[in-house]
Amino acid sequence: MPSICDGIASFAAASYGPSFDIDAMLTSDIEDRAKFCPPGGRFYVIRREDTNVGVGCLRRVTPSVAEIQRMYVQPHIRGVGAGRLLLQQLLSDAGAIGYEAVRLESLKFLSAAHALYKSVGFAEITPSAENSMTKYQPRDTMGRYRSSAVFMELRL
Repeated sequence: MPSICDGIASFAAASYGPSFDIDAMLTSDIEDRAKFCPPGGRFYVIRREDTNVGVGCLRRVTPSVAEIQRMYVQPHIRGVGAGRLLLQQLLSDAGAIGYEAVRLESLKFLSAAHALYKSVGFAEITPSAENSMTKYQPRDTMGRYRSSAVFMELRL
């Protein structure tokens, strides 16, 4: 997925100014095997015709709060319901695990994703202290990052 992440990061930098340490994000995701794995997390890949076309992850933030991360469906697959199915699975898993709320953050230009999240009940919130980008964004640019992102939560 580096090319997908690089494309999103490049667009975000050009549009809003923040820069993301994509290599650090991917390294963290790969090296921290428990991050997205049971019992507190999940990692799903969408496959179509033997090709990976999407991904979505769930991670524990606190004992009662989870976060959806890395959710992405390639543009040529959007509109067929794969993203909705993935989101519904992540939310079902969150409920089964016992989380009371699920949060996410998404760059403002990903408006189609925001519409999907809102359609299942997510509402915008103020940025949380547990912001997932804190360790990948230079401290002096966190304000710019927060202004370029939408923060959402769904109470289960």
